[in-house]
Amino acid sequence: MHLFVEQLTNVDFSYLDAQRGIVGETWWASAILEGALNDESMVCDFGIVKKTLRNWLDTELDHRLLVPAHLPGLTVKQSNDRIELSVETARGRVSMNAPAQAVTLIDAESITAKSVADWSVKQLTTYFPDSIDQLTLDFTPEAISGAFYHYSHGLKKHSGNCQRIAHGHRSRIQIWLDGERSDSEEEYWADLWRDIYIGSAEDLKYESDSDLTFAYTAEQGQFELTLDLKHCYMMETDSTVELIADHLASAIKLRHPASDVCVRAFEGVNKGAMVER
Repeated sequence: MHLFVEQLTNVDFSYLDAQRGIVGETWWASAILEGALNDESMVCDFGIVKKTLRNWLDTELDHRLLVPAHLPGLTVKQSNDRIELSVETARGRVSMNAPAQAVTLIDAESITAKSVADWSVKQLTTYFPDSIDQLTLDFTPEAISGAFYHYSHGLKKHSGNCQRIAHGHRSRIQIWLDGERSDSEEEYWADLWRDIYIGSAEDLKYESDSDLTFAYTAEQGQFELTLDLKHCYMMETDSTVELIADHLASAIKLRHPASDVCVRAFEGVNKGAMVER
């Protein structure tokens, strides 16, 4: 007997990639449990399944940086609940020093939906009754017909896990000019912000000819991240989705001063902010 739960929850995170650098991502998580019926004529109570999986995904994957432990050239040091990592990617150097809870090391050479699912299933084997013979996880991105971009950021003022300096989202963008959707403007910003890190000016600690270093102290501890400057887009404000939408609306208004502008900026799946100019 198989029990399935489709789109149980979504996880927003970033991951380290040899070619793309740090990539913001959002996946739907679905699950299949295989096993015999119990005394209640169930494979497992849906309430237990949903609570267990959601809690684990929220704790271990959501709003973290996922790092493939066997990525070529990667160096990792862990001590006293902190983690330091560094690697040279096709988009330049990535180095990070942060609380260990901001990073998940995946036993793989690269981060893919399958490698993360396989690793997660191994971690989850002890969380379900012995009557469950097999657990299958499936991670899938949101189906988006129009423009979207992958972005990473950190929100030091946030009291929750958004304060982690390298977490992210895969997000739609919708732009109207004089009441009409503008595919060209949406594609412009999706291309400009492809696999981008959105940094806040007040978090910029050091700038060289090639790199930017962001650093701040938040409730969870001290965070520091160095990226190639071509990997970054700077904002004068924090990078909440409200301020991202406001920034986009202002920038688009400068590009189209005679037009009425409306922007819907998403933060992952089915949530975001809207601003008119």
